[in-house]
Amino acid sequence: MSFRLTSPSFSDGGAIPKKFTCDGTDLSPELHWTEPPAGTRSLALIVDDPDAPGGTWVHWVLYELPGETRELAEGAGKSRRLPRGAREGRNDFGKIGYNGPCPPKGNYHRYFSKLYALDRETGLPPGATKSELEHAMQDHVLARTEIHGRYRR
Repeated sequence: MSFRLTSPSFSDGGAIPKKFTCDGTDLSPELHWTEPPAGTRSLALIVDDPDAPGGTWVHWVLYELPGETRELAEGAGKSRRLPRGAREGRNDFGKIGYNGPCPPKGNYHRYFSKLYALDRETGLPPGATKSELEHAMQDHVLARTEIHGRYRR
């Protein structure tokens, strides 16, 4: 079985419900994944929008998830109900943690949730940026999986 990310909150490529956006309660969606490859020590998650007007917009940076973790509960990014040791980074709203889709009115935007299985912990302190996480993950990614949802206002 390959490493796979799913969500009961929305289907891959489907519409993201309002409650997971700035137009609702802005909760992080529930995420589940299958067994990562052997040797996985930690997991990292990046949620971003490549369709933002000024370029890719980062909604959530999460890392140091223990390798045995297999899910994130709905609202984990707001309630701080994260697995022990997990750290959240700074998003492009300038905040630590999750902030959901909040596109300008008009066309649908795509929101990618990308999960990485790593052969080590990143060693990053809380508040790291997507760029800092990507640099720390370089040459340490064992596998990657993603899903995406769509949202428009």
